[in-house]
Amino acid sequence: MGFFDALLGRTKPVQPNLDALFAIPSAAYTLQAALDLRPTGAGAVAFEQAEGAGARRSQDEILDVLHLEPSITVTVTRDEYDYTWIVCRQDETDPAALVTGLHAINSTLSDNGFGPNLLCTVIGFDGPGVPARHRLGLVYLFKRGTFYPFAPLPGRRRDNTLELQVRAALSGELPIEPDLERWFPVWDAPTP
Repeated sequence: MGFFDALLGRTKPVQPNLDALFAIPSAAYTLQAALDLRPTGAGAVAFEQAEGAGARRSQDEILDVLHLEPSITVTVTRDEYDYTWIVCRQDETDPAALVTGLHAINSTLSDNGFGPNLLCTVIGFDGPGVPARHRLGLVYLFKRGTFYPFAPLPGRRRDNTLELQVRAALSGELPIEPDLERWFPVWDAPTP
């Protein structure tokens, strides 16, 4: 960071640690033991779609790699904010294989120069609840290098209690986003 950046209050963004995703399988055991939340076998990566041949080649490369894994079904969708979501779903839940696939998506985009376009990765969990099952997305923010829980309820509401319970359960295992105002809702995420 240069002198003028410091003077003007600008900071360098945190470099994402894509390998942090590999802590998810261990965190899944913790969530199951502490809160009876289990992985759904679904995860997704959201990014701002870039234009041009390089972006198309990157997406084709990602899909080619993911189609090599027969246990993962891959779909590509767009949300209301025009973010592209590459969604991976497993027939049989295997958090380690799912994270490997999601990491491959992130790495391919980052290695091909599209790292700044990455928004987040979401891994789905669910568990018992009253009156409906609890749903949870464990969200990794690329620009912050941190995780946060997102527990949607019907009617675009959030289960703040569950989110805080997840934060407490995972605080020693994952870099949890300390600023609660950055726990953005991902209402239209294809998972959880």
